Amino acid sequence: MIWFNKVKYVITMKIIRFDRHARRRMKERNVTEEEAKITIHEPEYVEPSIKGRKNAYRFINNRFLRVTFREEYDNILVITVTVRKKHFKKGIYENRI
Repeated sequence: MIWFNKVKYVITMKIIRFDRHARRRMKERNVTEEEAKITIHEPEYVEPSIKGRKNAYRFINNRFLRVTFREEYDNILVITVTVRKKHFKKGIYENRI
């Protein structure tokens, strides 16, 4: 259960598909499908993105992941995955250190 703009937000267990771009980025950045799925299903923070997409953030395996995805009727399409050693947004990971 995630709070999204002060409204409870729950992602249902839909099939997760990975765009070709997302698979390439995951391979480049050594991110497994399991890590991306965990980030989508159990994010620490979710925010809206462009074109109806969402960004899910999570600290996993000593790095910060951002998974950009779009929810479709019967599945979730992962668009890209980004990795950083430092947090993406100031304030949401303040108590990590």
